[in-house]
Order: sequence, then structure tokens, then C-alpha cells
Amino acid sequence: MNEQVGFTLRGRNPDVLTCIANLSNDEVFTPPDFANRMLDTLAEGWAAQHDGANLWADSTVRFLDPFTKSGIFLREIATRLIAGLAVEIPDLQTRVDHILTEQVFGIGITTLTSLLARRSLYCSKYADGEHSVARGFTTEGGNVWFGRTEHSWQNGRCTYCNASQNALDRGEGLETHAYAFIHTNDIKARIGELFGADMQFDVIIGNPPYQLADDGFGMSAAPIYQHFVTQAKALEPRYLSMVIPARWFAGGKGLDEFRESMLTDDRLRSINDYLSASDVFPGVGLKGGICVFLWDRDNRGPCSVTTHFNGEQPSTASRELLEGGVDVFIRFNQGLSILKKIVEVETGQTQSLMLPDNLRFDRLVSSRKPFGLETTFKGKPAKAADDDLLIYQNGGTGYVARNSITTGKQYVDKWKIFTGRAAPGTGNRDTYPHRIISTPFLGEPDSISSETYLCIGPFDTKAEAESALSYLSCRLTRLLILLHKPSQDTTRKVYTFVPTQQWAQRWTDAELYQKYGITDNEIAFIEKVVRPLEADGE
Repeated sequence: MNEQVGFTLRGRNPDVLTCIANLSNDEVFTPPDFANRMLDTLAEGWAAQHDGANLWADSTVRFLDPFTKSGIFLREIATRLIAGLAVEIPDLQTRVDHILTEQVFGIGITTLTSLLARRSLYCSKYADGEHSVARGFTTEGGNVWFGRTEHSWQNGRCTYCNASQNALDRGEGLETHAYAFIHTNDIKARIGELFGADMQFDVIIGNPPYQLADDGFGMSAAPIYQHFVTQAKALEPRYLSMVIPARWFAGGKGLDEFRESMLTDDRLRSINDYLSASDVFPGVGLKGGICVFLWDRDNRGPCSVTTHFNGEQPSTASRELLEGGVDVFIRFNQGLSILKKIVEVETGQTQSLMLPDNLRFDRLVSSRKPFGLETTFKGKPAKAADDDLLIYQNGGTGYVARNSITTGKQYVDKWKIFTGRAAPGTGNRDTYPHRIISTPFLGEPDSISSETYLCIGPFDTKAEAESALSYLSCRLTRLLILLHKPSQDTTRKVYTFVPTQQWAQRWTDAELYQKYGITDNEIAFIEKVVRPLEADGE
């Protein structure tokens, strides 16, 4: 039997779980090297709060991955414990049995992933099978539980995860994607049912499902990862670490309440922010990047924020997650210092980052339908009357009758600027530097747009509109937009940090850098992040 146990400790080249993580699929599998980086961070946090103690040499610590897929976290935790407990439990088989039966637990999210996780952890899809490295189980599942869970439908939506009944009520032959960990109002009782009434986990760690199709337009999907974080906190582990999309930094689409709960939680001890998800998950596109957080139940204070950018030396700062006057997380450490400079120049104070109304550029930006017309709206190909309005629409231009426009009338006869609601395409990936916004352009009097564009203005003269247009073209301006922009969607609110200017000149970055005292190092950072905005949009 020791030979079988020893097999689990051999070098894995190539590691099959690395291969699986590199596949393109709906579930984002965690690469082994990244899982180990998360475990390293966890161990460092443990040591810091336990007088330098080795987490992996503690035979009493219990670990849970409540949404295991490949089983990578369970496997690597077990591997570390097998090495760390060698002195306390010298016999290898006894040590393995203790670790697998008493310390390492998982909850599968689908039938397939539960079998894969058991295979990774026990070297057998049956924990009590002849090929299992464990000898202490009497059930096939061992400590990796999976059971079919059903959604709770009400008015076409699941009351727990808000899944669409139309999309996921698919019969018993298909996966429900109703994850057991979040389909309960009493997670402690649920865990007691699965693993015993007295079960208390010290560490919860993993990579939860990110989203579910919400039956909206196109490929619309709603985030669900926030529910897993909330449930995990409710279990009150000593430590919690997850890799999740970073879009919660700015909220939106069901994330506002979660964002507030995270940013006001001073038990978040570290955030590693990866601007490009492909730096963590090769071949995976995830707009807005991803982050890894470490939550320490018994340790409060500022958070260590590390930004990982383009393979360069990471930037780390210890700071409060929620700055005065704002309700979003400002993800760039360098960007935060720049924003503070700008606010101080404009307002003379440093206590709040919120600009007064009269200095806020977002007050010039329209709502998502500036003239009440959907993205799909198409105007007539030619004028039918002399006072017809030119409409900028998806795919070109057209004409509409003036008397048909009842919304946004304040813009119609004035100069304005149009800019796309969606940022320019890097597909579902983030690459830097990039333009942040679609190339803006002047809108003459007697022109309007569909929902494809936002409208900025109005301006009394062409010269004023051109001045504002030059301002939007500046890299510094677009950096400020980026600080409030979690996705490719560029709604009015992403302009919150942008101050207004006097529209009497053509603005350049050099003039803005001088006005706000931007240093050479800060300029270098801006130019790494923000691409020049060429007139042709390329």
C-alpha cells in the first residue's frame, strides 16, 4: 500500500491538471502553479498570526474547497500536509489516512468535477475503492461530497442564485448548475448535514463558479461568485481565500451590495489584482481581470494591495479599501496617488476624492439612451423632410423626423460629442496599453444618436466642443475614466473622477501634467496603461 501512496508524491510531468486548466471551457480551472501561489500566501498569513508556525505541520487544521472542480487545491494541500506532518506522524499510510479523512474536504459542483476531484485527491474516483490511497473511508465520495441540487424557482428565477428557469430547468438528465453551497439559507446547518454537526473549517479556499446565463440579450450572464464569498464568510473560518473576477471593484449588475460589504470589511488582509486574467488562466478571456483575496477573521486593519501588470514588477501598497467620498475600489496604486493630486488641485482638500458637482465632467454625459432610441434602431436612408435629424447609429448613419424625438432635446440643436457606450474591442480580454473609450467624435447641430453612443454636452460653439474633444483624447483623462471602469461598458458613472475644464483651448497631456504636477514616474505609468487615441480609432 505504501507503494500506492508513494505514487501520489512523484513528480508530475506533464501535470494533467495543468493540461485541463489550459482547456477552453465554461468552467475556469485553476492552474496548479497558481493554486500553489495562493497556498503560499495563505501559509504566510498563517505564520504571521501564529508566531511563525508552519500551517502544513498542524494536524488539527481543517480545509474546505466548497466548489472543487479539478481538485487541484485539495491535492496540493494534501501534498503539503504529507510533507509537513512527517515528524508528527512518521508512518506514511497513517499520515495519509489522517490527512484525507480528518483535514481535507471538498464539495463538487457537478458530477464530472466531483469525480475528477476525487481522482486527483484519492487517485481513484471511489474513495473506498481498491485503488484509493486512503484506507479510512466507507463511502465512495469520501470527503468530496456531491449531490444533485435543484433550483428554487419563483417567477422564472431561482430565489438563491437568480438563475433563469428558462435556461436551466432542463430535466434530470442534465446538470442543474444549482450549486449546493449557495442554495441554502443556513449554510452552517447545511455543512453539518454534509460533514457532521460539529464540523468547523479553519481554512476555506478555492475558485468558485463565476456566472450563470441570465437569459438576457445575446450571451448575457449574471455573476454568482459573490454568493459563494458571502456563504463562506458566514461559516466563520479563520482564513478565506478565493480567486474571483475583479469586476466587483466597481459594482454593477447585482454586485453593489457585495462591493460595499467587501470594501467595508477590514478583515480583508490582502488583494492580489491581476489586470489581465490570462496572466492567471492561460487562454481564458475575462474582461476586467481577476483578483485573489485573503480574509483573516481575527486580524483587522489596512489591506495590502498588489497590482500585477504586464509581467512587470508588481506594485504593492498598504491602504484602506474605501477612500473618502467614493464607493468603488480604485485598483491602481499609482492611479490612486494621481487621482488624489488632481482632487487636491481642483478642490484644495484631501479628505474626499469626490469632486463637487460643478467640477464633475460626468454631469456633461448623457444617460445610456440619450435620445430614447435602442441600439437596434435604424433611421431612414435619406431625408424625407428638410428638418429631419441625422442619426449616428450602429453601422452608420440615417435620418429621423425631428418631431419623433422627445428625449434629449437639449442636445439636438447644439454641438456635442458622441462616444461609443462599449469600449473598443480587445475581445473578452484586457490588453495594455489600450484606449479605454471608443474614439469620440463631434456631433453637429441637428444630429442625434441611438443607444450605441453616449452624448456629451451640450456646447454652444464648435470651438467649445472641439476643446472638450481634445480633453477626452488625453491619456490622463482616460486614465481617470479607467479608475472607475470595471468592464468594457462606458456609462456615465465611469466619468465620475474626471474634472471638468475651461473649454477655451485645445488640451494636451503636457498641459494637464503641468497643471496637476504629474511626475515623470507617474507619466510613465500612464503611458504604460493608456494608449494614444488616434483619429482613425486604431
